[in-house]
Amino acid sequence: MDGTITTWFEDKGFGFIKDENGDNRYFHVVKVSNPDLIKKGAIVTFEPTTNTKGLSAYAVKVIPDSKYIYIAGERIKLTAIKSYVVYSEEVPADTRIDKENTVLSIGALMNSIRPKSANPNEMRSLKKLAITTLHGTILTFSEDEIDIDATVKVIKNI
Repeated sequence: MDGTITTWFEDKGFGFIKDENGDNRYFHVVKVSNPDLIKKGAIVTFEPTTNTKGLSAYAVKVIPDSKYIYIAGERIKLTAIKSYVVYSEEVPADTRIDKENTVLSIGALMNSIRPKSANPNEMRSLKKLAITTLHGTILTFSEDEIDIDATVKVIKNI
């Protein structure tokens, strides 16, 4: 049977699953094959049963979230991420995306488009995210391309 974890008391080791019929079922962490993935809202499969207190579940398996993350058009396998680092780099102010001459215009990207600087010597601090994969590939993204804080939050939840 399939369901969704609606409540999880990590400190007590139990929670509740809403099954595909809309019923709430008790489960305990010892009945979960991959307890490190337990979280509220997680999709699960399980064997339905009952105990003296009512409906319960055993042989619970949490279905992992997507195995891939998409960053600025790049598909990265989550298990292939070895490390990441967020840093700032000083770049010429006119390296921002030029709205008048841009070829690529994506919704979220449009919010970060700024006009070119009038002063050609002006510098700005650009936040960047560098991801190193297990294959040794380093992928670098700037705050002009992606929401770095949101991306790091997703990576941390791996």
